[in-house]
Amino acid sequence: MDFIKTRKIFYGLSGIIIISSLLMMVIFGFKWGIDFTGGSLWELQSSDFNNKTIEDIKNILNTQGIGQISFQTTGEQGIILRFASISEEEHQELLTALKNQIPSLEERAFNSIGPAIGKNLLQKTIWAVILVFSGILLYLIYAFRHTSFGIASYKYGILAIVALLHDITIITGFLVLMGKLAGWELNSDFIVALLVVAGYSVHDTIVVYDRIRENLKITNLKTRNITKDNLVTIINDSIHQTLVRSLNTSITTILPLIALLIVGPFSMRILVSAMMVGVTVGTYSSIFIASALLYDWRK
Repeated sequence: MDFIKTRKIFYGLSGIIIISSLLMMVIFGFKWGIDFTGGSLWELQSSDFNNKTIEDIKNILNTQGIGQISFQTTGEQGIILRFASISEEEHQELLTALKNQIPSLEERAFNSIGPAIGKNLLQKTIWAVILVFSGILLYLIYAFRHTSFGIASYKYGILAIVALLHDITIITGFLVLMGKLAGWELNSDFIVALLVVAGYSVHDTIVVYDRIRENLKITNLKTRNITKDNLVTIINDSIHQTLVRSLNTSITTILPLIALLIVGPFSMRILVSAMMVGVTVGTYSSIFIASALLYDWRK
């Protein structure tokens, strides 16, 4: 496959998805969860606690329309629930419904809580991401400094970050869409998914860029000249040489994620789904977008 010749098709595809993602963010907005907005903390215990009991509690609460619920077991007889703020009347109705289903159930505590991810922590997270982007840029400038051959080393760094922003925008758009369609809320799992996928995406892009760098060096030693035609060949060959590695890595990452999505806890669905989309998009961008952008900037 000639990845450079067909690059405009994938530019167009990415453009459509990114514009759609941005429009969904503007139109639908972000459905923030209790980690950002605060909510209710409910501690329960039962002498008959087991996996079936916990599933019964989940099923009862999920039918009450209170949004996303975070579950945490405490010992062998306790469970802590976190969900959106509810009134005292709603609290008593839920407690009655649970006790009717599980007679041994007892309430240990019910409190309103503040956001786990406050404004200060969110600002620090943004600064941390900016520092990570700066670190990626500086690393690639340094690592590629001796083998640019007409492609300045800073271009690798900038385009790796562009590919990363491409992936993060699509993941965010996906989660916003699911928030609209399925009521998914964005909690700390949202930040975790973005950071995990960011590392995966950058690593995959750097692998392809490193092979391009090696092939540029080999071609320069042979011909002492990097032209437009042999640059096309170099980039296509580099992608093909890393293609099997990229696909194998993606597939072996997605398979356990699928297993987690099917048999894993309900509370992990947002994290797992976002990672599946992110791994897929990250592989796509490193193959079809990042290297093509490098060619166009060089040209």
